[in-house]
Amino acid sequence: MVEPEHRFFESQGLRLHYVDWGNEAAPSLVLIHGGLDHCRNWDAVAQALQPHFHVIAPDLRGHGDSDWARGSSYSLADNVYDLTQLMRCAKLQDAALVGHSMGGMVALAYAGTFPEKVSRLAVLDGVFLSSAEPAPIAEQMSHWIAQLDRIAQHQESTFGTVEEAAERLSMRNKRLTESQALHLAGHGVQKGDDGRYRWKFDHYQRARAPYRLSAEDYVGLWSRISCPTLLMWGDESFLPDPEAAGLMAHFGNAELQKIAGAGHWLHHDRLDVVLASLRRFLGAAGRD
Repeated sequence: MVEPEHRFFESQGLRLHYVDWGNEAAPSLVLIHGGLDHCRNWDAVAQALQPHFHVIAPDLRGHGDSDWARGSSYSLADNVYDLTQLMRCAKLQDAALVGHSMGGMVALAYAGTFPEKVSRLAVLDGVFLSSAEPAPIAEQMSHWIAQLDRIAQHQESTFGTVEEAAERLSMRNKRLTESQALHLAGHGVQKGDDGRYRWKFDHYQRARAPYRLSAEDYVGLWSRISCPTLLMWGDESFLPDPEAAGLMAHFGNAELQKIAGAGHWLHHDRLDVVLASLRRFLGAAGRD
């Protein structure tokens, strides 16, 4: 496999990592991973689309080879700012965005904040609104503090080999092949001084901060998105069907594709279907 170039940029004092797959003369395409993941989970997608696009995939703060945030600052707004800095650093203009899960939420928020800077937007299982009323702020604060205390005392998982970490990933997603799991684990763990492997992500990202965006805030951003938008959902996902949940009404120019036989990790479960859809949507079909 051809390896991408490793590059870094700075945002809010953090040194953040991204991979650049080259082809800089082509239109820009940014692939944004989900929570507790890393940029190399996009490798199969990046390789397939690289002949048509200048593909860049960042490690979000606290993930992969990017710095962890001091004070567990992992809000959606922080991640949108980081994406803004990446666009400036890499000098990306009129870029297409593809995001998975939390990365999809980041891409949606960026496209709603700067609709003129995004040419096309595809989101893989990353559109969701909670219908529950938020708890009183005092409850949210105390819950957040309790979460941070638990994380501080948490004994992180360690593995003797990369293969052991791959087995853990396979337990989360039964559809992963052995080679997929090994690839994801190989880029998702690092070896410590004790010889044990640990996940690269910061566990403080699990804390649910009391300063999250409201449902109205999300809808306000989504309604500002002006570019063509493709929402993809797997019929075995733990997230609800965006159509059944009434979310399509919040977008002015969006289509929904439901993928059979896929769970939350669409691009791992049904890579063939996801690639065919992205090629069509991004305008790469028929140009091989």
